[in-house]
This record gives sequence, C-alpha cells and structure tokens, in this order.
Amino acid sequence: MQTLPRLFFATGVIFVLIGMGWGIHMSITTDFTMAPAHAHLNLVGFVSMCIFGTYYELVPGAAATKLAMIHYGLSALTVVVMVPGIYLVLTQQGEALAKAGSLLAVLTMLVFLYTIIRNKSV
Repeated sequence: MQTLPRLFFATGVIFVLIGMGWGIHMSITTDFTMAPAHAHLNLVGFVSMCIFGTYYELVPGAAATKLAMIHYGLSALTVVVMVPGIYLVLTQQGEALAKAGSLLAVLTMLVFLYTIIRNKSV
C-alpha cells in the first residue's frame, strides 16, 4: 500500500477508535447528548477517510500529487475542527467552530471532486 492511502486509513482508524470509546462512554453513562458529534466523528473521521484512502490506492497517479497531500491535511483538519465545533454547539458555547468545520468539509469534498475529474482512470 502506498504512503498516502495508508495515512488516510490509519488516521481514519484512529478517529473511529476515539469514536468507539466515546460511544462506549455514552452507553455506560446513558447520556447520549453528544451523539451528533460522535456520529460525525465516525462518519467524517472514519468513513470519509477510508473512502479517500481507497480511491488513492486505486488511482496511484492521483496519490502522487501535491494536491492529494493537501486533501489529506484538509480531511484531517475538518474532523478536528468540526467535531469539537459540534460539541460546542450542543453545549451552547457557540457555533463558529462548527460552521468553520462545515465549510472545511465542503472544501475537502470539492478537492476530492476535482481530483476525481482530473484523474479519469480508476
């Protein structure tokens, strides 16, 4: 496996392990207030990262670009901004971080769309 796909997968697994621990904590305490943040951590942090990693493994030419590494950085940044942002919204401490995380998520997907269009072979 190439380095970039491995980074996407490893980071995704770290995010889902955190999410699993958080889910177990919510279950033990029977406090599911943070379920939306937990769900975003697992979906954006694990599922998206693994989809991206799979694409880059299947299209090595796309993985070899500088844009692909930028995509990785944006993807990881999205999770570390969005999930705490959702936590802050749920605890009524402000929406700015969640909004920034949402914009980062859209930017990340636009970079992925551009990458897919630019690299036509899978």
